[in-house]
Amino acid sequence: MRKLLIFIQVIFYLSSASAQTFKSSRDSINHFNQIDYQQMLNLLGIESLRPGPSGSPTAENVANVDESKATPYASLPDPLTLNNGEPVNTAEVWWDKRRPQIVEDFDREIYGRTPKNLPKVIWEIVSETKGFEGEILVITKQLIGRVDNSSFPTIEVNIELTLTTPANAKVAVPVIMEFGFKFPANFNRPERPANSPPDWKQQLINEGWGYAIIYPNTIQADNGAGLKEGIIGLSNKGQARKVDDWGALKAWAWGASKALDYFETDPSVDAKKVGIEGVSRYGKAALVTMAFDQRFAIGFIASSGQGGAKIARRVYGEQVENVASSSEYHWMAGNYIKYAGPLTPNDMPVDAHELIALCAPRPVFISCGSPKVEGSWVDDVGMFLGAVHAGPVYKLLGKQDLDTTKFPEIETFLNGDIAFRQHIGGHTAAPNWSYFIQFAKKYF
Repeated sequence: MRKLLIFIQVIFYLSSASAQTFKSSRDSINHFNQIDYQQMLNLLGIESLRPGPSGSPTAENVANVDESKATPYASLPDPLTLNNGEPVNTAEVWWDKRRPQIVEDFDREIYGRTPKNLPKVIWEIVSETKGFEGEILVITKQLIGRVDNSSFPTIEVNIELTLTTPANAKVAVPVIMEFGFKFPANFNRPERPANSPPDWKQQLINEGWGYAIIYPNTIQADNGAGLKEGIIGLSNKGQARKVDDWGALKAWAWGASKALDYFETDPSVDAKKVGIEGVSRYGKAALVTMAFDQRFAIGFIASSGQGGAKIARRVYGEQVENVASSSEYHWMAGNYIKYAGPLTPNDMPVDAHELIALCAPRPVFISCGSPKVEGSWVDDVGMFLGAVHAGPVYKLLGKQDLDTTKFPEIETFLNGDIAFRQHIGGHTAAPNWSYFIQFAKKYF
């Protein structure tokens, strides 16, 4: 798992320059990352933090993977209890009172506040080509979302998005949008074997649907050094964040919402049937997107772990202390850092099950891989429990929960309005795409 994360970081920052230039660039990013991180610690008045555990099984501070030690907390925040202690017994009270309370807690303490009156995005189709996905003729549009930077012209944000739909579709089609990795132009991706089974794109096209890929790093850089650039930097006019300002996850979610704005204008897309999907950090972003923009019809949340679908209070795999460190803090609000010292995750007013509950009553599919292949860092049981404890909200709104509190055997498909499946593969959504499509067909 740790090796995979390092590989992904290399992919994010790799360029056509020499290895020495790459190292210099990386060192520069790390330098400004540390400066920004220290500034945030100063704002919070924090002098020291608890270090997070290691993902290496040979490290002295190796992360706990013993289930008997994973739940030292006595309880979780109740999504169906108002802040004044009164129970939430009706859908009306959920929508009018309780849901806004949970949103406020996530905005202030966990993911940060998305600014109001953000600049407009003007979408431009830069190319439109025909090709084949398997044996089906498709049209692919390459788009750029140019963010109005007239308020601070030194920062430019151009969101990159692709949209592929069946060329011969007679009606607007459902579309699943993925938060995708953007590989550099000189990166040679391995060819898929000729006889390999259909990938996720072809599976969607075979269903008569479309797919889109949005590239998060064109919205906001995946490091603390970039917080004075991108859409966060533009909204702050190049200044540092306040403690409750949004982090990269919320920024990426905003970009996905802007893409949905475009889909609402494209006659090839059924904008009422647009889903969001992501893996790992992009699984976190997909869940945040689904929770905060109720226009998204369905979510496919893969291996999102800490900061995503995993119960944050669990002492298993990656911890709050890891996400609050200088390498990942930029995903979150500055206030999140304080739960790695002096506060603890038990002091959080919300937890992951309430993030999933914000998706209700819309369907959401929680996916993970085998701990033997993916590793235990993402905490498969913790993500399952996030889905379990979101269930009461789904039931209140007339939907079906997981219908069990027992962690299922691997490859069991729990298929309520919240779905869960653990596949035998690694840190990927690939083995669960066919199950997700089966799940989504109930609604599309």
